[in-house]
Amino acid sequence: MGEAIEQFFASLPARAPAVLRGPTSGTLQIDLTEGNRSEHWYVEMAPGTARASRAPQRPADATFTISVKLFEELVTGRAAGMAAVLRNEATFSGNVLLFLVFRRFFPDPPGTRDPRETAREHVGRLG
Repeated sequence: MGEAIEQFFASLPARAPAVLRGPTSGTLQIDLTEGNRSEHWYVEMAPGTARASRAPQRPADATFTISVKLFEELVTGRAAGMAAVLRNEATFSGNVLLFLVFRRFFPDPPGTRDPRETAREHVGRLG
């Protein structure tokens, strides 16, 4: 497994207060596949907190299955999680809300800008 994936999971607790602001909580099992092998990660989420581990703390409420290669593209912003599911390149089962919340941890593609920032710059040039 790549360093980007390890860093992504290690960063979740620090980023959780900004990402997990709603009342959603539960455990998401992430199955990273490569050939005939699977590596499992468990992400426990609650309002303002997230913890990732390779050992299950309790049964998962949902499962997200994806290849190692595609997951590395998600955590580096080169792919989008929802698009991968819609293209059937990744599968999801269980509590769909956990996946929808978890995908907020994925970074935006490189070069993406907040449209509000762009609008402020445009207004600043006009005035």
